[in-house]
Amino acid sequence: MSTISIADILVLPVQERIRLVELIWDSVAAVPEALEISPSLKAELDMRLAEFEANPEAGYSWEQVKSHLKDGSWRTA
Repeated sequence: MSTISIADILVLPVQERIRLVELIWDSVAAVPEALEISPSLKAELDMRLAEFEANPEAGYSWEQVKSHLKDGSWRTA
């Protein structure tokens, strides 16, 4: 197996680095069972899911989120 250094990666054009990240992410996503979730994270996710299922209209729509992100109104100091 050949190796590549971080320095080799950093000299790649941005588009190639983005593609490399996409390939790495896809390879990780292909085996979700390999990722361990801590009991505390699982409990948090279960709680959030239960809250959503109890009140699915709470929160913000995707359009509202995009709007806030674009206009910078959710930026913190």
